Amino acid sequence: MGFTMKIETTRRGFLSAAGLAGLAAAAKPASARIEPAPWGIKLGVASYSLRKFSRPEAIEMLKILQTPWLSVKDVHLPYPSTPAQLKEARKEFEAAGLKIMSAGNIDMNKAETGADRPDAIRRAFEYARNAGIPMLVCAPTHDNIKTVEGMVKEYDIRIAIHNHGPEDKHFPTPQSVLEAVRNLDPRCGLCLDAGHAVRAGSDILKSINEAGSRLFDMHVKDLRDLEKKDSQCDAGDGEIPFPAIFKELKTVNYQGCVNLEYEIFENAPLLGMLRSLSYMRGVLAGLAAA
Repeated sequence: MGFTMKIETTRRGFLSAAGLAGLAAAAKPASARIEPAPWGIKLGVASYSLRKFSRPEAIEMLKILQTPWLSVKDVHLPYPSTPAQLKEARKEFEAAGLKIMSAGNIDMNKAETGADRPDAIRRAFEYARNAGIPMLVCAPTHDNIKTVEGMVKEYDIRIAIHNHGPEDKHFPTPQSVLEAVRNLDPRCGLCLDAGHAVRAGSDILKSINEAGSRLFDMHVKDLRDLEKKDSQCDAGDGEIPFPAIFKELKTVNYQGCVNLEYEIFENAPLLGMLRSLSYMRGVLAGLAAA
């Protein structure tokens, strides 16, 4: 199945489109060359990175990226779908060799849309159950966290609360999430977003260590300036300390995924995503050989 690339009117966008056929061809036999979990670390993708593309298009791009681990966004697995529709959509991902490890980010905090209400929260857990997804990456509030915990117990579906940086009035830092889940069911944990964490002043390595077994998921991106959201760049081109992060994850025996959340060049993200994953794979290969 092919797809139509939406092209950015930038040099990077042009190169992404021009190089796509060659990248796809080069990727075909790579299952023997690329490990799905180099150095024991599951490198995945948050499908929000491909938010401008349909599910079939996103699946083709994920096949080129050659990572089986996926945190799926509702644009690719629509929230209001019927159980039968969710089951069929999941089969499309599975047929491509993709494993849906989580869904999200699921908003549970916007009062103006009713996303913070118990009935809306229940719909999120019904969605995950019907789609066979074991974990929700989510954004609740301090006021409804006990309701969310109750759903975790009822549905036996884990939650990973996402820290969203200094703009987030509920959970800006990994530490704010850890404080909230400290006395909750052990199926309530953290999705550590590295970029948002550093912008909020958190030490990523310390955050990983403090989270320990409560660290369920990770979103990673790179920043040229650790204080500026709009300085995002390809992994390896910025200041996020990826080698140290991977070492710390090994220290705490992290079992979750490290999901690339690529938020730039939204109409032509593939080349940057390939560069980012290649950089991370190279770092992990070096660590494994050390």
